Amino acid sequence: MNRLTRRFLLILLAIAANLVIGTVGFTWIDHYSPFDAFYMTLTTMTTVGYGEIHPLSRAGRIFNSFLIFFGVTTIFIAIGAMTQTIIEMEFGDAIGKRRNKHMIDKLKDHFILCGFGRVGRGAAAELQHAAVPFVVVDSDPERIERAMTEGMLAVNADATRDETLRLAGIDRARGLVAALATDADNLFVLLSAKGLNPRIYAAARAAEEGAEEKMRRAGADAVFAPYALTGHRLAQALLRPHVVQFLDFTQDIGEDISIEQVRVSESSEMASKTIRELQIGRDLGVIVLAIRTAGGEMRFNPTGDTRAHAGDHLIVMGRQENLRLLEALVAEARRSTR
Repeated sequence: MNRLTRRFLLILLAIAANLVIGTVGFTWIDHYSPFDAFYMTLTTMTTVGYGEIHPLSRAGRIFNSFLIFFGVTTIFIAIGAMTQTIIEMEFGDAIGKRRNKHMIDKLKDHFILCGFGRVGRGAAAELQHAAVPFVVVDSDPERIERAMTEGMLAVNADATRDETLRLAGIDRARGLVAALATDADNLFVLLSAKGLNPRIYAAARAAEEGAEEKMRRAGADAVFAPYALTGHRLAQALLRPHVVQFLDFTQDIGEDISIEQVRVSESSEMASKTIRELQIGRDLGVIVLAIRTAGGEMRFNPTGDTRAHAGDHLIVMGRQENLRLLEALVAEARRSTR
């Protein structure tokens, strides 16, 4: 609507500018009265062609020639713009939905975000910051409109239905976030998602106590309880304020520094080497914070003699360009063995 309003304002401004210039020009060049000058300008711009109210001088006709060119061009552009606006208002929703569906159908290895409330918006902001493809699913049209206004792909439908998840590309998706308002809805989403794509990584929001275990049984790989996390964080802020400040620092390090995970491929040259042999810190300036082994064990602050085996995930921190370079080196090592 803001774009349409700006378009109408520009059209009115262009027409008004031509009317003012024509009125002033006829008044100054051929001494028309203001009303006669305005009427002459209006008939010229609209190509009505009633004729000259008073005979024009040579200078007046030269001026009128330019007024005909620019004035008539402005009127034609205004008619075209208004026609386009009417078509967009009538068919814009259908065209936008079709374009949105076409873009979703092309997605692969994307994320599906079910729910665009306060928790969902926070997750969407993080996904946008990471520049990864994702689709928002919500049954509230206003929330979907807000998501699309912010440049996100969105589907206005019930996320608990299998048809909706298929529409969002569940079979091609990499991960799913269940952030609906109730635990029952999130359980339905988890059951549907795992049934349609057993390999998908699913993270869920739990509101009530006891729901976490049920969601894990339903297939959730990660469950977060916002109220419990908030209470824990508040207590930590009182008991260990410097620890909380450090945690806030790791979350808001800056746009150029982030924490990522890098998987050690079976065919990678990094496999079975120690942290010291990898020389990640010296060559890339990347810090290895932890190693999550293939068996699920988390090793914090690994020493230089710790080996990174195939299937392990390195939890690393550094500048984004260095992290991308590290991922590229892993991919390059993987390609070099083919």
